[in-house]
Amino acid sequence: MKITLITSDQPRHIYFTNLLNSICSDFFLIQEKKLKVDDRLNEKNKKLSENKKKYFDKVKDAENKVFGKKIKLNENITNKLSIKLGQLNKKPLRSLTKFLDSDIYVVFGSSYIKSDLIDFLIKNKALNIHMGVSPFYRGTDCNFWALSDNNPHLVGGTIHYISKGLDSGPILYHAISSIKEDPFLYTMSTVKSAFISLVEKIEKNKIFNHKPINQDKKREIRYSKKNDFDEKVISNFLEKKIDLNSKKFDNNMLINPYLLNSL
Repeated sequence: MKITLITSDQPRHIYFTNLLNSICSDFFLIQEKKLKVDDRLNEKNKKLSENKKKYFDKVKDAENKVFGKKIKLNENITNKLSIKLGQLNKKPLRSLTKFLDSDIYVVFGSSYIKSDLIDFLIKNKALNIHMGVSPFYRGTDCNFWALSDNNPHLVGGTIHYISKGLDSGPILYHAISSIKEDPFLYTMSTVKSAFISLVEKIEKNKIFNHKPINQDKKREIRYSKKNDFDEKVISNFLEKKIDLNSKKFDNNMLINPYLLNSL
């Protein structure tokens, strides 16, 4: 089985890359290099505010706890293309020929894919991991907003077919977690739930047994954009006492839910 993964280079992405690589005979990786949290700049070209730094530090701590702080890419991954963030859509398909001859294509955490590449991925039924429970939460920072909206039962991941619309492709299943030590660990554990479940289903040749369900946009609670994640909402979130058990899971809201019970 040949698999192509389009992803990024943070610990969670590397963990998923290694996991996916372990189940296939031929593995092809397109990896975007993202800025580290401490290097991110806001629109005014200044360093992150104290609240944003505090928030991202908590995210990073949870990521390190779930996936490991010093995780490295497996040395046997030789079919690899490293590119800067935002450069993927500028590459003509002919330059990616080596990476576009697989049985399965998976996308997680890449920049927004457009042009000929998205047409190719749609035609080849590429799988996308969206960290958010669609159709309820779409866009960016979806699990943050689910917690902010007091909807902890709608924190998770959506595995769906990729589409031209953001997070709008037909859904195969949802991935959630029962690990509720704190909001940041809870959110990051749903990422691991998505990884483990998808790799398991691909390895057992069951991923395409799921009947794809078209998304009902009428059920959308929030479509979030980067600009929505501002100083005020971050400050409110950090001060908020979030009860992760305030609402119980309702499997009727989810599609073929996969539940992670331990890290």
